[in-house]
Amino acid sequence: MKYHDSIKKAEQTSTLTIKQLQQWHLPASPINYAICYEYIIGKNPTLNQQIKQHLSLGKKLDEYVIQELYKQYILGQSTFREEIVTDIDELVDSLANNNQQSMNCANTLLKKLDYNIVNLKSNNQKAISGAIQQIEQASKSFRQKQQQLSNQLIISKKQSQSLKAELAEIKKEIYLDPLTGLYNRKALNKNLEQWTLEDPNKQVAAIVVNVDKLSLVSEKFGGLISDVLLSKIANKIGSYVGDSGLPVRSGHDEFLILLPEVERNIASEIADKIRQGVEKLRFVSSKSGVRLPHMTISMGVNDFTLSQNIDTVLNYTRTLVVDMQRHSSNKITVAS
Repeated sequence: MKYHDSIKKAEQTSTLTIKQLQQWHLPASPINYAICYEYIIGKNPTLNQQIKQHLSLGKKLDEYVIQELYKQYILGQSTFREEIVTDIDELVDSLANNNQQSMNCANTLLKKLDYNIVNLKSNNQKAISGAIQQIEQASKSFRQKQQQLSNQLIISKKQSQSLKAELAEIKKEIYLDPLTGLYNRKALNKNLEQWTLEDPNKQVAAIVVNVDKLSLVSEKFGGLISDVLLSKIANKIGSYVGDSGLPVRSGHDEFLILLPEVERNIASEIADKIRQGVEKLRFVSSKSGVRLPHMTISMGVNDFTLSQNIDTVLNYTRTLVVDMQRHSSNKITVAS
């Protein structure tokens, strides 16, 4: 076992894990079991806090949430592949070596020139001729070395471009949600950290978006259809945010939009435009031509400064949306 438990202790923990999965209404799949086992062990307080916060909002632990927790706390997804790091190290060493060789060649040429300038000023024809010959040889050698370095730089440039493309793909895996193409929780945390370093008093508006009745659609039409609808809604949300904010998939049917330096009333107007945009979407099955359910979203709007307890602010905003959805849908609640 991961924590080197005794057989008896491991069996006890395993039994508790199965019981907890049953309470969460989750099958005992390897990923579900791994997360639940960590939860029972209690040696990862951040993981346990994430789960408790999610459950405190009256939400179920679904496949999306479990997979996100698994990536973040079990796999440690933020680490780059070892071979990529090795390639980068080799490329940096190559460029440094090429740069050193170029400097050495230039220094050698300058020394040859300095040494032979005296002979060029001489009245001795033989000395002048010898100086010219040495300068020509040094110049020829310098050009050959520079051509070799130029060829090596071309190769290094191609390697650099290939690495950039591969790193871009890795960043997508790390920071983007594969279903919706929006940012994930890891990207959310990274951006919050960066913004806090820049200005801990920065004002940020937050819009929590919940898709109305998605679970009912999933039960009636299946998970594949609900995922397609979720992806279309996410695309619409992202189109309204653009580069001015950070659109995040923060739960199975929940999105979070952070808008730096935007006031709460402006964020409310943006939220309403998004709500209307999603409301106008119409979905038809490309295979059967069957019209799919009309989808809407409910939203909560709040704002905070980065020096505040951000989790508390966001959880309060989520509560506003959850409370509203118990009575109505397709509405916006702005925090008082």
